Amino acid sequence: MLNGTNIFLVGMMGAGKSTIGKLLAQKLGYNFVDTDPLIEQCAGKSITDIFTHDGEELFRDLEQQVLSQVSSYTRLVVATGGGIVLRSLNWSHLHDGIVVWIDVPVDVLHERLKAESEHRPLLQTENPLQKLTDIYEQRRDRYAQADISIMVDASEAIESVSDRLLSMIQSRIVPDRLKQDTIAT
Repeated sequence: MLNGTNIFLVGMMGAGKSTIGKLLAQKLGYNFVDTDPLIEQCAGKSITDIFTHDGEELFRDLEQQVLSQVSSYTRLVVATGGGIVLRSLNWSHLHDGIVVWIDVPVDVLHERLKAESEHRPLLQTENPLQKLTDIYEQRRDRYAQADISIMVDASEAIESVSDRLLSMIQSRIVPDRLKQDTIAT
């Protein structure tokens, strides 16, 4: 169906990109890649340490390098970091595949991230909910540039989300193929 085209999942931290991505990859017979662990491997330290000792700018540089390398492969579902959409150059790599925005309400993100906020450098603040809201507002227009967006609420099971997403991808791809077949004949 996809002829090996990669699927890049974008969205806020805590949106479920990794969890949904693993299941989606399994259903497609694709490999799954999460850019955050790859960044940690390249840097030889945790993302929190990168932010703390080297700054967000260096983290974004590493993120850009990892995305560039990953996008040269095929048959991947790629869970990206929430801020990957901030750099225009990243979009050139993302558009090599299908970009999917997993959109989750901020209050749901906040609830999901409460337990792990110490591992989220951008949430090291007195008011994490306000910070999440600010980040969402800053990035929303960039996320909206995705090819497909799927709204996910707190009660929906991951299996249901991945099935809905697979259906959305299929409906997006099949009509395009039919148009090309019609033109060719």
